[in-house]
Amino acid sequence: MTTAERLDRVDRAIVNAYQGGFPVVERPFEPAAAALRDRGIELSADDLLARIRRLDEGGVLTRFGALVDAEAIGGTATLVAMHAPEERFDEVADLVNAHREVAHNYEREHPHLNMWFVVSVAGGDGETASDRVEAVLADIEAETGQPTYDMPKLREFRVEAKFLLDGPIPEGDVDLSHLGPAVEPSGRTTLTPAERDLVLEIQGGLPLTATPYADVADAIGRDPEWVVRTIKRFDAEGKIRRVGVVPNHYALGYTENGMTVWNVPDGVVETVGPAVASLDFVTHCYQRPRHEPVWPYNFFAMTHGRSEEESRERIERVHEVMSEHWDVGEDDWDTLFSTRILKKTGIRMAERAEANTRP
Repeated sequence: MTTAERLDRVDRAIVNAYQGGFPVVERPFEPAAAALRDRGIELSADDLLARIRRLDEGGVLTRFGALVDAEAIGGTATLVAMHAPEERFDEVADLVNAHREVAHNYEREHPHLNMWFVVSVAGGDGETASDRVEAVLADIEAETGQPTYDMPKLREFRVEAKFLLDGPIPEGDVDLSHLGPAVEPSGRTTLTPAERDLVLEIQGGLPLTATPYADVADAIGRDPEWVVRTIKRFDAEGKIRRVGVVPNHYALGYTENGMTVWNVPDGVVETVGPAVASLDFVTHCYQRPRHEPVWPYNFFAMTHGRSEEESRERIERVHEVMSEHWDVGEDDWDTLFSTRILKKTGIRMAERAEANTRP
């Protein structure tokens, strides 16, 4: 029996309901539990807290809390592809992974570009983030003897990795983000020292207590009301994408992921992007640069499935949506399935936040 199959009806409802939209108020589990009771899931605030804690400890969740948008905090990240010769693949992977700026690295099925990694950098000390990316890639090319293909995000159409389960609240549509104080965006692109401390305190998750925001406030020596208001404002500014449970999608059975890539005519990208992004199983959707003649594709859409069959059905649905807007040829798209995780350490938020902090 898989982890997902062991979850009961209430656990499934919690996972579905709160992958976003968790309330940012002093005692958030009370309104969160009340919203579930309104949908026929009978449990108290204490029960909800205990279940989320158990899901977290059992590996069903990677964490509970705020999903911080690293790029909105400072610095930059870019997707990079390269060819690693089969006979040198592990050697090349070790050389790439040795760079601390490489946050994720995957082997993917492609006849040439079989290694895909993310470079995450901060700026500072007179060097821009883009300069730092360029320097890292130059070092990787010199060390491996292989060219790299930088594919920064040109336009983002969707980043919303929700992994829903069969069971109650199948649409995952409980949203209590409106609760709490009314706030206005600050207009600042930099962080204050206090905001930096808050980002670093919450990046790994919120405390699983009845008063998580007050506990964060205590940890950084701030007033609880300031923490609540700042997290709410960060949400409004895009520094936080959402607050809620963050599932371990592998534990939930979402083991198949396909990175579909498309050579979309430039004139229809603005139409195709929102159309593909509207598919709820598309977790990431971007426009990125082509690298002719090696890489003709300019549009990326990531899908996840619980089986190879489901994954392929979802990819076919993306194809159908694409075909509604342009004549998709056989050579105009591809799917790159990941075959191996080579590195996954996460974004170095502390360095990026520090470099973007101003008094």
